Amino acid sequence: MTRYILASLLAVAVVGPPALAMAQKPNVVVVFCDDLGYADIGPFGSQSHSTPVLDQMAKEGMRLTDFYSTCSVCTPSRASLLTGCYPRRVNMHVDEKDLCVLFPGARKGLNPSEITIAELLKEQGYATACIGKWHLGDHPDFLPTSQGFDSYFGIPYSNDMNRKEVPLPLMRNETVIADRVQNDTTITTQYTDEAVKFIKANRSKPFFLYLPHTAVHLPLVPGIEFKGSSKDGPYGDWVQEIDWSMGKILKTLKSEGLDENTLVLFTSDNGSAREKQGSNRPLRGRKGRTDEGGMRVPCVVRWPGHIPAGASSSEIASTIDLLPTFASLAGAKVPTDRIIDGKNIWPILSGEPDAKSPHKAFYYYQMDQLQAVRSGDWKLFVAMDSKKRNWGKPEGETEQKLFNLAKDIHEDHNVAAANPEVVKRLEGFAEEARADLGNVERPGKGQRQAGWVEKPSPRLLKK
Repeated sequence: MTRYILASLLAVAVVGPPALAMAQKPNVVVVFCDDLGYADIGPFGSQSHSTPVLDQMAKEGMRLTDFYSTCSVCTPSRASLLTGCYPRRVNMHVDEKDLCVLFPGARKGLNPSEITIAELLKEQGYATACIGKWHLGDHPDFLPTSQGFDSYFGIPYSNDMNRKEVPLPLMRNETVIADRVQNDTTITTQYTDEAVKFIKANRSKPFFLYLPHTAVHLPLVPGIEFKGSSKDGPYGDWVQEIDWSMGKILKTLKSEGLDENTLVLFTSDNGSAREKQGSNRPLRGRKGRTDEGGMRVPCVVRWPGHIPAGASSSEIASTIDLLPTFASLAGAKVPTDRIIDGKNIWPILSGEPDAKSPHKAFYYYQMDQLQAVRSGDWKLFVAMDSKKRNWGKPEGETEQKLFNLAKDIHEDHNVAAANPEVVKRLEGFAEEARADLGNVERPGKGQRQAGWVEKPSPRLLKK
């Protein structure tokens, strides 16, 4: 009888009903690193960094080996995670000056009319907090507290965006509490302490914690106590501090009696940017490119009793899938008045036998340009006009190339000539994306407007 009840509950969870048949809605913690490479943590083969906490997390949860960010740079990847949409869908693929990320004082930002994970879960009674790097607009209309988060603590840009006119600020909610924090070696500790406080303060209600780390984006500022702790210089030291931070968070969940009712997901916004520090092995490429090393990222997910321990999945999944998946677990409804590109991947996470990726195709955009498409094991780099910009395309190539990622993960062998039907099928998917999401000068019929203000409002410390 007990087995029957348990099986029934798991079946309900897989389907994703209006509300899960469990005593309490699950807490959700998403840790989103900055520029962390595919092989920079132990569960994905790191030889330079000691990550015992993440190693144990993988043993107690699931590794997603074919998990993707939707872009290989900062702003677009964050827009996708929170909205469940490709960056071009929500017009966050370029800034107002056609650059790849937003800068201090931008007039552009994530449109407040977009529906974020935080907003969906807040409607279900969740406490919500964003702690860390935001990078989706610094005008008050675009800040986390205008996008469904009850509170915000962190740096609104990348760690390298320290400007004479806008010194890199540290914020609490809408207020700058310090500036010139670019070289602050305590930033990871501060984020971690804030996360622990949030968890303890909301232990009696469901919560969503979004922790987008400043680490390991340049300049490298690991904590003093971690200096020299790795075999990989300051970069490795900071990776190991991230692991320490994960340990503090997981320990807090256990001490507060929340461990078995909390889904924790750890991943990165894109691949490592560096050649000598950080590793995307065995993938080709790096941050800013559309080969696998730019967009395939490490991902570990843990939820004791719900996600099978020591599991691994090679099904295609992405940050865009988090919104519909978390919505299902929380009993929220995915918006039906707009296109949401993500899919519910709970069947994969729950270890359902023979669970497959819900994506018939996954698209690799670099800024405004569609450069590749993946379907199953096949990845096609589409042919492009060399007169148009090809930023991020491997070696700036413009010709069509096909790779079987199951046999050639490093994308070394172009097999397009031997597989014309595969090429034709994937080009068909690519054309669907061009029509829906657009491509370079071609607007997409399914695109929505970004947020826009006429007067910029950079975050400055009031003297």
